[in-house]
Amino acid sequence: MQFRTLILSAAALAVPSLAHAQMDFVHPSPPLSGLYIGAGVGPNWLQNEHLISQSGQAVNGSISSNVGMAGVASIGWAFSYGLRLELEGDLRNNPINSAHDLSFPAVAGGRERKYGFMVNALYDVSPWLPNSYVAPYVGVGVGYSWARMSGFHLNGVPDGFPTFTTGSSPGAIAYQFILGTAFDIPYVRGLALTTEYRFFGVGSRTYDTIAVPTPTSGVVPTRVKLGNNFNHALLIGLRYNFLPPPPPPPPAAAPAPAPSRSYLVFFDWDKYNLTDRARQIIKEAADNSTHVQYTRIDVNGYTDTSGTPKYNQGLSVRRAQAVAAELVRNGVPQNAITAQGFGDTNLLVPTGPGVREPQNRRVEIIVH
Repeated sequence: MQFRTLILSAAALAVPSLAHAQMDFVHPSPPLSGLYIGAGVGPNWLQNEHLISQSGQAVNGSISSNVGMAGVASIGWAFSYGLRLELEGDLRNNPINSAHDLSFPAVAGGRERKYGFMVNALYDVSPWLPNSYVAPYVGVGVGYSWARMSGFHLNGVPDGFPTFTTGSSPGAIAYQFILGTAFDIPYVRGLALTTEYRFFGVGSRTYDTIAVPTPTSGVVPTRVKLGNNFNHALLIGLRYNFLPPPPPPPPAAAPAPAPSRSYLVFFDWDKYNLTDRARQIIKEAADNSTHVQYTRIDVNGYTDTSGTPKYNQGLSVRRAQAVAAELVRNGVPQNAITAQGFGDTNLLVPTGPGVREPQNRRVEIIVH
């Protein structure tokens, strides 16, 4: 087994590809937050295991295995700044293919199935990569794993050497190192594809064995010890973060009301008839109102302070009505106009009573 090739393959999985970085996805999911679940599966390589007989027949060799499978499932919680903790269940299965370096020729077979739980601490780099679709992470874990030698047998060759079998499932402390990368899946908020390299180790275990003796077997062993169990796995999986729904977009700001535009029409003293200049101004107001979206047109009449308040009020109304009629004649709808008089109030030029001030004898057209 070329472990150098294995490590390089794992690094290739952990480093984001340029092609992916250039894809135009929707906005990436935010960094992990709160509760999440995940699962992964992939090939598992098991290094040779040291095999030692603890009694009887001298045995001091190793057994080797074929490539098997590994699977993990986890539930975790992501904290701030990329830190997260998770509880994981795992399963690994490798077929045993041969035995080496024994004191007698032998063949081996069966399967080694490992299962257990791990507590992992991981760190996501994604909080420091804003708006990224790629989230590399590293982690370590510790837990406990049981290793069952299912159908394991070790047969002496040629006949005359003992046959060992075991079916027990001793356990030991387990530990692991994780190097992975998560890729956001487009259009599914919180869902990511994960690729990982995992180094997984289990301490030595002692198995109760059954030795089938032969006439020349000598002392029959009763227990066999397997040394440290080192695994290398490449996993691909899915992870889902139960993110809260995205906040609704802020309400669109109401458009600012268009500024009002006003026109002033002036009158001779004690008159409400329109001069040529007044008609010109009213036509300009009517024409301009057709080029803007207006809600209403106010026509407000005023007088100076000469005359009594009652007389001035009536004169201001007549002036407003004269201007409104001219606006209608120039194409402004009657129902869009509000005409009213204010007498000698709201003076444009402040004066005392009884003053003939031309600037105060006016009608103001306000286009809203």
